[in-house]
Amino acid sequence: MHQHDVEPVNLTRRRLLTRSAVAAAALTAAGVPILATGTPALAHNDDKGGKDDKGGKGGRLKVEPLVPAKNRGIILYSVRDRISAAPDDSGVPYGFERVLARLAEIGYKEIEFAGYNQNTAILGRQITPAEIRKILDDNGLVANGTHTQINAATFQQQLDIAQTLGMKNIGTGSDPSNSTYTSDWDAAADLWNDLGRQAQARGLRLYTHNHDAAYSFLLDSGPLDANGKPTRSSGRRRLEYFFDKTDPRYVFFELDIYWAYVARYKHQKYVDRAGREQTDLFDPILTVAERTKRFPLFHAKDGNKNTALPNGYEMTPLGEGDINFQQFFQTIGEQDFHHANWEQDTAPGGAALPAQSLDFANLSYANLSELTIYKQR
Repeated sequence: MHQHDVEPVNLTRRRLLTRSAVAAAALTAAGVPILATGTPALAHNDDKGGKDDKGGKGGRLKVEPLVPAKNRGIILYSVRDRISAAPDDSGVPYGFERVLARLAEIGYKEIEFAGYNQNTAILGRQITPAEIRKILDDNGLVANGTHTQINAATFQQQLDIAQTLGMKNIGTGSDPSNSTYTSDWDAAADLWNDLGRQAQARGLRLYTHNHDAAYSFLLDSGPLDANGKPTRSSGRRRLEYFFDKTDPRYVFFELDIYWAYVARYKHQKYVDRAGREQTDLFDPILTVAERTKRFPLFHAKDGNKNTALPNGYEMTPLGEGDINFQQFFQTIGEQDFHHANWEQDTAPGGAALPAQSLDFANLSYANLSELTIYKQR
């Protein structure tokens, strides 16, 4: 085995089925189904028929992918080191043409962009969106979104690029507002409703992607400070307030599952109107399940719990961490509507391990493809 090779490994019951009693109780109280503890982490269909041992009507069960193959994608930020790499003799793919061909070979069907540039040494100039589209088409790949700048001044230009690449979604990796105050989120909602209408008129959906701060608490109640701003919270979270302020016909979301679980770890306490500290545990599954058709895209990003770190988690290849993707995707439903893009911010291995990001992409795809669900025939 070469130094940079990584063998795919099976997901374990611990990795897929670990969850807190609090989360399970919250799901049950909300009337949302949760997985039984006996459900296999990985289901394999031997197609032998016979009695249904899952308590069904006695017919055979079939096993289907929890994330359909056509909806398994990758955001190119995970392999940004190889997209931007200059031609070299490492034997590792570089640039759009070679990297996208390798991702298609692994099995990915969808691409989320994180910029449209590569090293100019490859072509002697910068590649064009039309040339990238041809590479996608040649490899049977579909562009399912992008992280770009979303603002009124350049939005039509970004829509032009998105349409050239054949996207159905256009988005950003930044929050609509970094503010803790509702007035700023109200202004952001007005802008996003307008831009969302523009996107819909051209056949696209506008979406925003979260980091953990998006699910921190607003300052929206209590005494005012010297600038007339509220100093305490009602317990409302920023992005959940934005859900209700934006039109569901025009504004959509991409949940970064890793950062949502970081938010669950970091943002548990707030000070209420009366100055009392309150605890509220954020549930990533419930925030999607209550509005599942507003989330066409997800970042399937994994992490190991590590409370020695400020975020409480450390990023890993998908399937190597502690986040329960089986429970997550099975509970939110709408399998055909949801698209899972693998991401790992820390995948690039630098000069010492130039193939690491692509090896992690391979490992993560293998583990994502092993998530399965039983259905009655």
